[in-house]
Amino acid sequence: MTPRDASDDSRWSDLDRPPLNGAALRRGLVRDGGLYCDVDVVQRTGSTNNDLVGLAVKGEAEEGAVLVAEEQTAGRGRLDRQWTAPARSGLFFSVLLKPAEVPVARWGWLPLLTGVAVATGLSRAAGIDTALKWPNDLLVSIGGEERKVGGILAERAGEDGVVVGVGINVTLREEELPVPQAGSLLLAGAITTDRDPLLRAVLRSLEEWYGRWREAGGDPAASGLQETYAADCATLGRVVRAELPGDRSITGEAVAVDGDGRLVIATEEGVQEPVGAGDIVHLRPA
Repeated sequence: MTPRDASDDSRWSDLDRPPLNGAALRRGLVRDGGLYCDVDVVQRTGSTNNDLVGLAVKGEAEEGAVLVAEEQTAGRGRLDRQWTAPARSGLFFSVLLKPAEVPVARWGWLPLLTGVAVATGLSRAAGIDTALKWPNDLLVSIGGEERKVGGILAERAGEDGVVVGVGINVTLREEELPVPQAGSLLLAGAITTDRDPLLRAVLRSLEEWYGRWREAGGDPAASGLQETYAADCATLGRVVRAELPGDRSITGEAVAVDGDGRLVIATEEGVQEPVGAGDIVHLRPA
């Protein structure tokens, strides 16, 4: 990818939200033998996932390419939900992964792995506990209330790649939140809202977890991923409603995440039903 640094744009609309420095990020993250081959920061784009998938399909991006946007105008979450935020108020980025040595059947763990990596990185750098709502929401506590601070979207990129996209609200103020259930690291009391060290911490954590998982051939148990995800998962132990494809829903207690990354729900009928896709609603605290 050809660097097009957002830091070249001097039009700061908010002095509390300085731009990222793409050159500094490349110096800090790209190294011989490491995962990352490039870190490209752009001022504005529709969707970093769309852009990076397109580059990968055309053979113009290698594994470890990172695309960061200061502002996304058409960011997407799961189920094609729109994700919008003011410029430079968060971290909006995508990473191209090509786990050739891992069976494709285990690639479904990549969004869960990314969630663990983000939670770990934010704990280290921001000093806040980030919980995971299955399958890919990032939760923080604000005033004793559970709020969504970010999300993850994984998409196939050709036959041999997956792009994982991450959106994290960093400095959104209460009046800027898109919905009352949203939150930000600022509102959660993060020890820093400097996006540079936060992004570095999250990407280094992703490199660490991805390497561990890949070395284990994608085995979620051997890599420690399954156990760590379960420990960080706010959904387990809760009564939930799973809204499934085909306008079907089931209600019960979320009791496990199985070896395929599916959420296992124990229904009132005594059936344990694994859910691989759907929208999960937390009905009661654990």
